[in-house]
Amino acid sequence: MAALIALAGPVAPVSAAEAVRIAIHVDENDPARMNMALNNAQNVRSYYEAQGVPVEIEIVTYGPGLDMLIAGKSPVASRVAAMSLEGVTFSACANTMAGIEKRTGEKPKLLDEAQVVPSGVVRLVELQRAGWAYIRP
Repeated sequence: MAALIALAGPVAPVSAAEAVRIAIHVDENDPARMNMALNNAQNVRSYYEAQGVPVEIEIVTYGPGLDMLIAGKSPVASRVAAMSLEGVTFSACANTMAGIEKRTGEKPKLLDEAQVVPSGVVRLVELQRAGWAYIRP
């Protein structure tokens, strides 16, 4: 293992001009997992901002994880609101919303901080193809 690390050479630090972009994946209706995603976002933001490095963070929800962004259901609504003010973006999957509407007859009402994307999975693919780091807590 040490040989592999030695062959890879030193890891270059992120330059102050280069923004760090992170996509965080939430697909479980689990308050602990949702809080872990928010903690990850907060910790990464704090770390890089202390170094003067700009940070972009997008939390992408789909499937059961969409409950993170549904008004009246989200166990982390107050944290979503606070972190949105700090610049974290929250994306909700339109495919999941359509499935909920088909099942229940009602379109889910999202938190004001949520933006709708056509597909959560496709959004994660697009962000990774654009060079964003991927985290799944």
